[in-house]
Amino acid sequence: MRETALTRLTGVRHPVVQTGMGWVAGPRLVSATANAGALGILASATMTPGRLREAVREVKARTDAPFGVNLRADAADAGDRVRILIEEGVRVASFALAPSRELIGELKEAGVVVLPTVGARRHAEKVAAWGADAVLVQGSEGGGHTGEVATTVLLPQVVDAVRIPVVAAGGFFDGRGLAAALAYGAAGVAMGTRFLLTSDSTVPDAVKARYLAATVRDVTVTRAVDGLPHRMLRTELVAALEEAGRAGALVRAVRAAAGFRRLSGLTWRQLARDGLALKHGKDLSWSQVLLAANTPMLLRSAMVDGRTDLGVMASGQVAGVIDDLPSCAELVERIMKEAEETLARLTAVR
Repeated sequence: MRETALTRLTGVRHPVVQTGMGWVAGPRLVSATANAGALGILASATMTPGRLREAVREVKARTDAPFGVNLRADAADAGDRVRILIEEGVRVASFALAPSRELIGELKEAGVVVLPTVGARRHAEKVAAWGADAVLVQGSEGGGHTGEVATTVLLPQVVDAVRIPVVAAGGFFDGRGLAAALAYGAAGVAMGTRFLLTSDSTVPDAVKARYLAATVRDVTVTRAVDGLPHRMLRTELVAALEEAGRAGALVRAVRAAAGFRRLSGLTWRQLARDGLALKHGKDLSWSQVLLAANTPMLLRSAMVDGRTDLGVMASGQVAGVIDDLPSCAELVERIMKEAEETLARLTAVR
């Protein structure tokens, strides 16, 4: 065990976080991560509120260790979901976008640790000023929606700018990376793709095989899915989306929006409000906002249904250097052993 500001804040044994990946970070993966001594984060954006409560209770039935839930701060029902976390005694609330000052205050008053994810120094400064307990900083190497600044440039900027614990994400997969992040001043690392590629992950075997076969050059950033930079595996579908005309893409988006509405339990009015929130502050056309409905359903096609031909596979660049499927327990133990050995070698150098 290596104690850091992250472990003291959250109560976990090791300064490692499994990120809240939609359709991937369900009760089985989160509880396996928690039992391994790391911080598992349950992905809730693709769940109805009722299913979220059930999933939280399922994790609690599988582990006594602390865990967290990832929320969409801009969702129309974010307040209702926050209350579920508070009522169910969840230890950590993580956010893909900066939560409001009011949401942060409500969570902190209930004793929930608030951990927003940011991709820029100014965003870290903002959430720190609003009372966030820690901040997760994702560099451009990370999977899913991503920015343009590499972790090795963004991380020291944020560490120098805020006085709360900083968790580093984007490009981490082993103990050497954890040692490097600690040397930069981070309190721990967060990993998505590395935990997706474990035996505890429910992602279908055929999809895992595509990840394991990928090289670093097979991981690309595209705007074709939802109009925003999105890091994923380059597949035939991604190439087709990039070549598709706008009319065909919009037809696909309308169908996807209808499917996601049924799965999420949101009304069309709530979907429209979420679209407005997505558009706010970004240079997006309304057609791009509509295309954003593709993302949950295209991810589901791959991560749940195993259709690599019909779905997209969000991925960090580290997919190109991962070649095994350990259990979460084996992975976390290996990472901590490698980190301690790396730090020991460095301190032994004269």
